[in-house]
Amino acid sequence: MRILFLGEIVGRCGIGVIKNALKDFRKEKGIDLVIANGEGATSGFGLGFQNAITLQHMGIDVLTMGEKSFYKIDMVEGISKRSNILRPANYPESVPGRGIRYMTVGDRKVCIINTLGMCNFNNPHLNNPFIAAENIVEKARTETPIVLYSFHASATAEKITMGLLLNGKVSAVVGTHSKVLTADATILDGGTAFITDLGRCGASVSVGGFEPEHEIKKLRTQVQVRSHESWEKPQMQGLLVDVDDNSGKAIAIETIMKDVEVEMPPAKV
Repeated sequence: MRILFLGEIVGRCGIGVIKNALKDFRKEKGIDLVIANGEGATSGFGLGFQNAITLQHMGIDVLTMGEKSFYKIDMVEGISKRSNILRPANYPESVPGRGIRYMTVGDRKVCIINTLGMCNFNNPHLNNPFIAAENIVEKARTETPIVLYSFHASATAEKITMGLLLNGKVSAVVGTHSKVLTADATILDGGTAFITDLGRCGASVSVGGFEPEHEIKKLRTQVQVRSHESWEKPQMQGLLVDVDDNSGKAIAIETIMKDVEVEMPPAKV
């Protein structure tokens, strides 16, 4: 099975990248399953319900979320209506939506799990992701050998720790949130594909998909100003993973950094 993990989709530029590149890329590479982080798709801050539907129609099978899961009000009710959207599984059970999905790809059952890290998110109601991971993965492995784990975390150390914790227990552990494609993609000795961060789908010459001018101003002055989507050098970033259907172990990986032409819409008058 060939799985494409895509970095966080950032704003209209990111959606444009998916629209213009994913369909042909999926066909060219013979991809069976596409998983992307979508929590920045609506103007860089959250995922609107309509954007979620649009991205699915563009070829994304599963959208993972993070701390911005409910930044858009229509997602509070909408997330329970879309089984392809995964909020963190280590949220309390009372939170709308789900963080785990079982699905059939071809003739194989696959489990996709999404959790949120602890560092820098200031969420006292969050369950420990490492304890949650062990419990969820143990159960998932009784259902299928193909278990895919997305970890939305701020700290590099947290993501590396999760990769090592789940080494040999899951097919892949991929990190999101930083929106910077890391150069450490590897297959661990237990057969688990790992990367600290998948990067982003959106402007590559930017600060996390946003115009540098405003992000620099924030840091220089400590005055909060509105972030603006960047359109400079759009790219589709992520990781391609081949998994053995029977053992669930990763057998090949390829880091993706694909330039994509996206036309910037005219400015509003």
